Amino acid sequence: MSTPETGVYISNGQMYQEVRDLAQTVSRIESKVDNFLDEAKDIRSDVQDHELRIRTLERARWPMPTIGVLAGVAGAATGALALFAR
Repeated sequence: MSTPETGVYISNGQMYQEVRDLAQTVSRIESKVDNFLDEAKDIRSDVQDHELRIRTLERARWPMPTIGVLAGVAGAATGALALFAR
């Protein structure tokens, strides 16, 4: 007489149900990944828009220090001229 094997027996029905559950889980994960990718595209476009706006502001800002320096030099020159003109 042989001894019966000890272990776990999984029926075909149980295996089928597990495969179905796994397929549903994978489907939910795919849906979430698709939503994440869509949001990432939106974020990328927002970042590009912000980058463009920042670059535009930086380009428009550079004359301000130059104008300030020129005004300071003109004021100093005017002051020196007035001082030495007496």
